[in-house]
Amino acid sequence: MNLLTRNTDYAVRALIYMAGKAPERVSTADLLRDLRLPRPFMRKTLQTLQKAGYLDSVKGKNGGFSFLISPEKIVLNDLIVLFQGPVSMGDCLFRKKVCSCMRTCPLRKEIKTIESLALGHLRSVTVASLMR
Repeated sequence: MNLLTRNTDYAVRALIYMAGKAPERVSTADLLRDLRLPRPFMRKTLQTLQKAGYLDSVKGKNGGFSFLISPEKIVLNDLIVLFQGPVSMGDCLFRKKVCSCMRTCPLRKEIKTIESLALGHLRSVTVASLMR
């Protein structure tokens, strides 16, 4: 199980980089050069962040991206949900079907406890806190 997908990872890396440059606008070219990320993924990632209301963009010679939401208010869990959907460890699957023992499984309660702890922590991590 991978907790983060490539798009979520790229988004977090880009946001941390941008937070270090804030309040300046950051160009896609700077992000690509300094983070060494593939252009198609980075463009899609930045567009998703813009559409979700995290970033503003300006086109043209002095264009680039800047924050609409402060890095202190951008939460890791929200980014994960945006790029890959809700975090869930509690859906036990067996051969791509939901396990028939879900209601009586003694392991399920422990997995749900772990999921709750993980979600609590993911909701406390912000882009600003990742910079420290």
